This record gives sequence, C-alpha cells and structure tokens, in this order.
Amino acid sequence: MNLKKFSRTLLAALALTIFASTTTPAQSEPSAPPQKQTPPEGGQPKAFTLPRKQEFSLPNGLRVTMVPYGAIPKVTVAAYVNTGNINETAEQTWLADLTAAMMKEGTATRTAEQIAQEAARMGGGLNLGAGLDQTTASIDVLSENGPAAVALVADVLQNPKLPATELARLKNDALRRVTVARSQPGQIAFERFRQTLYPSHPYGRIFPTEEMINRYTVEDVQKFYRDNFGAARTHLYIAGQFNPAQMRQAVEQSFGRWAGGAAAIENIPKPVAQRALHLIDRPGAAQSTLYVGLPVVDPSHRDYMSLYVANALLGGSFGSRITSNIREQKGYTYSPFSQVSIRFRDAYWVEIADVTTAVTGPSLKEIFYEIDRLRNEPPSADELQGIKNYLAGIFVISNSSRQGIINQLALLDLHRLDDRFLTSFVQNVLAVTPKDVQRIAQTYITPDKMTIIVVGDKAKVAEQISAFGEVVNN
Repeated sequence: MNLKKFSRTLLAALALTIFASTTTPAQSEPSAPPQKQTPPEGGQPKAFTLPRKQEFSLPNGLRVTMVPYGAIPKVTVAAYVNTGNINETAEQTWLADLTAAMMKEGTATRTAEQIAQEAARMGGGLNLGAGLDQTTASIDVLSENGPAAVALVADVLQNPKLPATELARLKNDALRRVTVARSQPGQIAFERFRQTLYPSHPYGRIFPTEEMINRYTVEDVQKFYRDNFGAARTHLYIAGQFNPAQMRQAVEQSFGRWAGGAAAIENIPKPVAQRALHLIDRPGAAQSTLYVGLPVVDPSHRDYMSLYVANALLGGSFGSRITSNIREQKGYTYSPFSQVSIRFRDAYWVEIADVTTAVTGPSLKEIFYEIDRLRNEPPSADELQGIKNYLAGIFVISNSSRQGIINQLALLDLHRLDDRFLTSFVQNVLAVTPKDVQRIAQTYITPDKMTIIVVGDKAKVAEQISAFGEVVNN
C-alpha cells in the first residue's frame, strides 16, 4: 500500500468529518471535544503463505509456473523474457525498448488493431515493455479466456512482424520521450547518478542520443529480436482462477514450437563506490534535486534483509528519520525518500529529494547527519518495531493480487532465490535487531563512498555544497 496515498485518503476523510461537524443546526449546543485516547496495540503481522503452485518446463526450455489464486473469475498471464537494456551495446541505448514497441505492432497473422481488439474482447489489454534485465508481456482477462490469452501472448512473442512502416513513428515517440526527460531535473540527476556508478555498463546508459535513435533501422530491431528472444530465456506465469489442464494444454500448443534461442549472457557490473560531488547547473531553478547514494548488496546476500529494514528506518518510509528531519521538522522538502534499487546481482542505496534552492546545503547536511546518527547509535527497540511491523504489513498487502504474486515469483526467478525468501520474509524482517541495523549502516551506508548529485542553480548552491567535496568537472 502506498503510504502517501493512504495519508491523503485519511486526510480527506478527516476533512469530510470536519465539514460535517460545521453543518449541524445552529440551535445545537457545541459538544465537548473528545478526549485523546491511546489507540490499541496492533496485532502481530501475519506471515505470508505462498499459494501452492504447479511448475513444469517444455522441451524447448520454456519454464511455466501456474498459481491458483483468489475467488474472482480472472486470470493473469505474464511472460518474462531474460533480455532488455542489459543486452544493448554502448551504441544501442533503448534498442530493447524500440524492439518491444515494434513487437506490439502486429504479428504474422494479427495486425496491431486486431491484437488490441482481441485483448479487449477477453476483458483486458496486452502490455509489453522492456526493462533493464527483462522484457515482459502480460494480459489480465476473464478466466474463460485464459487459453486464448496464452495464445495471444505466445503469438506476439514468437511471431512479431516488426513492420518497417511503423519504425519512423516509434522513433519519433522515443525522441519526444528523451527530449522531455532531459528537461526534468529528476531525470537529469538520475542519469548522472547511474552514469557515475556504472560508467562502462548498460546500467549506466539511461538515455540515447538523438543521433543514436535516428540511426536505428528495422534490421537492427530484427537482429536484436533474433539474438535475445527465445523459449529458453522465458518464464511464463499464470495466476488466478483457471482450469489447470486446459491452461497447460494451451501453453504446450502455443509455445511448444518456439525455438529455444541463445542462452542469456550474464553481464554483472562492478559499480564505482567513491565520494564524488556532481553539480549540474539549472540557472534560475527554484529547487535543487539531490541524489545521494552508493552500491550495496543485492537480495542474494545474507545482509539484504537487514539492509531492507535499515533503509525503511533511515529514509524509505513516511515515518523515517530523514523524512521526519527535512520534511516534518525543517520543511526543506515535501516528499524525500530512499530506496534499495535492485537488479541481477547488483543494488544501490539512494536518498532522493527535491529541496528549496536556499536550503540545498543544509539539506545535505541533515541527510548525512541522520546517516551518521544511525551509524553511531542503534535505534530504539520501539522505533524499529514500528518500522518492521509496517514493512511486514506492506509485504503481505503487496502480494494480495494476481500480479503481486507473479511479481514476487519473477523476483525469485531473476535473482535465483528459493521460495524461502518469500515464505520467511515476514519472519526475517521481524528478526532484525537494533544492532543489526546499526551494523548495516556502518558496513554499507558509508558517507566516504557516496556519490552526491545536485541539479540546481549553480550560482546559488555552489558555495552551500562546498563542504561536501570538490565538484567533479565533467
């Protein structure tokens, strides 16, 4: 559950209550204000139970996981192909995205319009997009249409027409997206942050140049598809209400003749961890965008769960320390947050905030103050328990949908984790101690290895941030 959304909903409900109290008849006597009461203690967070699943593989290497889930007569079909931006060369940024966009433009037997109409008749819409490590094709339909949905996803993945007639339009769409992104301070900061951590790796190549996009040909798209798509790289997930025998038959008929394709190539990065201060000038900017972060351990590491909890306490929840400091107490920013961003065998921790220009330096000072405070002193048991209860509850809620279950199973597959990562998640979160959190901060959230990105008015912020190092000139 999105905590900010919950807060807004709560405030809206409160506002309605207040409004109702002001419209009582004029002759009514005002009632005494209610006495403040201590709310009852929350119950123990529930453990997560992974629904029973059926798994099998086809001779071509396609892996399949079917999960009966829920009571609503709907089913989600989602294929995860282990290819994406990770397979692009330095001169191919967004070629994976362009390939995914072209794949939606029709197959050997269906036009793009027919694909959309068929998906709509089944009660859903086909989604297809490329990410860093995976490309996904998914559809959510009425249960009776489950086998047909499998056939549609299979056709789009196996038989894309990749029509040359649509290339110019899709390239223009990409150019517009890049132009918009490069005008947004958050995207500018994000790109510089990733470039700094991954200077010679696909993870560090966020936006293509205009020349790069204009160079792409249909042959480039066709080659990327041939080189990177195949049954052996694909995991098909089916979750919801369905007939297992019918769905298995649909999978075998629709995917059984797909060639296995080339095996996925691992390209694990070696991110840069060093203190570096970058200032990107935006003259006249009323705000500065801050990125402060460094490489950390990924979900396959034994310290990941403690890191996950430490992040929530430090900056990754609405009641976190950094948020309380620079938002609630000082009013420097409205919505700061931190996160542990994960990829295959890679992760980084980052605090992100848009702050008023005049307090750019003070905001950085408070961020590092809270980091140092956690490194020097463990949190109280009560403070940590509140964070752990929140994380445990959010985890269970996030898995209360068909797509939520599929997302978690796909995470296991990508990171090569077993089911215990999910089934023991709540237990492991609740087992994290104050000393664990302090140790994680001391070991991984180290200020002298942090990249600092500031996008703002150089004339007004350069002196403010001078205490955090010499600005990298690039």
